[in-house]
Parts: sequence; C-alpha cells; structure tokens
Amino acid sequence: MTATPEELFRRLDALGIRHATRHHPPVHTVAEAASVALRASLPGGHCKSLFLRDRKGGLWLVVALEDRRLDLKALADRLAAPRFSFGSPEVLQQVLGVSPGSVTPFALINDRERRIRVVLDAGMLELHPLNYHPLVNTATTSISPGDLQRFIADCGHQPVLVDLAGLERGAG
Repeated sequence: MTATPEELFRRLDALGIRHATRHHPPVHTVAEAASVALRASLPGGHCKSLFLRDRKGGLWLVVALEDRRLDLKALADRLAAPRFSFGSPEVLQQVLGVSPGSVTPFALINDRERRIRVVLDAGMLELHPLNYHPLVNTATTSISPGDLQRFIADCGHQPVLVDLAGLERGAG
C-alpha cells in the first residue's frame, strides 16, 4: 500500500520536520513547473528526481537541481554502476508508488524493501529550502536540506552525495 500526501505529512510531523506545502495545477516536467505562476513565490532550490535502472537491474533515485543536464554515462562511471537508463513507469509505481511527473525523494516512504539507491546533488544541499512534489504533482513541499537527509535516513536509506555540477553534459 502506498502512502498518501497526508500520510507523508504526518510522518514528517512525527519526525519533527518543518515543511510547507503549496498547491498548484498539475505539472509533469521541469519546464511546466518553471512556468507555474506560484513558482516565483517559492524560494530556494527547485529540484528534479530521476528514476533510473542500471544494466544489471539495480534501481536508483537521483535528486538534483532542476537545471542540471546530467550525463548518465558519466554519472554511472562516477558511481561505479552499470550503464543507466530510465526506469519504467510500471516499476516506478511498484517500488516508489508514484507516477512519472511525480517522482520525488519523498516517495522513499514507499520503498519498504529498500530497493532504491539514492544519489543527492551536493550543490542542491547548499540551498534552503528545497522544493519537491509531496507524492503528487499538484503541490510542492518545501523542506530544509538537513531535514531531507533525516527523512531519507528514517526511510532506511543512506544517500550518496555527489557533485553533479561536474557530471553535466558538456562539462569537463
């Protein structure tokens, strides 16, 4: 059974994590999110989450600043992982309980089998607050970088911090 946004908020509250959520029309892509009028009133880092599958079937969640144009080959090399491709919507729904357009680190609440390996953009963690969908793409929830890491740890995950700025397409 997958968590609802309300269950996510109760979990954050139980952990003593401060959060604020703003509702908006559905957005499916970074470009759509950037065009939402409410966006200008949301300070901090705006982020994207990539659900990836490696060539050996491993599942990864890469959470980065929204403007990062990642070179997936360079990222796989950096993580000593087999080549990456995007995970299927079916596996995304099965493991994280969200659909494409709603991928978020908050979905780790649904990864009870701990199948996902988490990668966080080190540069993203320098911004405050950070903004993510709360399991649905009709809202944005703001949280501090430290509280994001506490939430991820509470879900049983140890994220890998990577300077993703150096792994962008055309970098280096």
